[in-house]
Amino acid sequence: MPSHADQQRKRPQQDRAKETKARILEVAAQLFGDRGIGNTSTNRIAAEAGMSIGTLYRYFTDREEIVKELTDSLFVQAEEQYARLLTKSVPDRPRRDTVAEIIRIGVEILVANGPLVRALVADLQFYGSGIPEFEPRLRMLIKLYLIQSLGPTHGLDIDTMAYIVLNAGFSTALRSVKMDEEGVDRDAVIDQTADMIGLWITSVAQADSPVQLSHNIAGTDASSVRRPVGH
Repeated sequence: MPSHADQQRKRPQQDRAKETKARILEVAAQLFGDRGIGNTSTNRIAAEAGMSIGTLYRYFTDREEIVKELTDSLFVQAEEQYARLLTKSVPDRPRRDTVAEIIRIGVEILVANGPLVRALVADLQFYGSGIPEFEPRLRMLIKLYLIQSLGPTHGLDIDTMAYIVLNAGFSTALRSVKMDEEGVDRDAVIDQTADMIGLWITSVAQADSPVQLSHNIAGTDASSVRRPVGH
């Protein structure tokens, strides 16, 4: 078992390692935003961070690994906040309000990292690395919300609904990074997007209700509403 003195010696080293790694990521994010990913070398990152290239390579093997770590960090932030929001009890909360908060969380994270996000999108890294890995995890949280919100369902394709809600909301969040520059009211866009998604979820839920289903049996076909995509 390590002695107390050994533990004391290791702790500063571990803290310094964390600080060095965080410094590399901070500088890289700033440079990627200013210069673009393709125009930023690991040598430039190391120089701006005030360290040797050898020190940088102790933490990251290449630039792509730095990009992946930064992208993953954005999605981990979103996942943690969505998990807290969507695992709460939601049946009594207006669907539109929850959808608006889902979008707003994404907007706040992306806007706070605006220069980096623009660089990732410009270099197609945003779509090529983080999303495929994290989308199933975020979609599962959205699916949990829909199950809590809608209750027992009869013919709804919850997986497809979760896909639509996640991607419609994410598209709005991603576009929000440049809305101020384009003179677009970000809050109005969030509110109206939430209104549309919330109304859509409500209409699908109503079509799936026992009363509506009894009408369907009597000859009113609402299958196109209950199966929103490709059914």
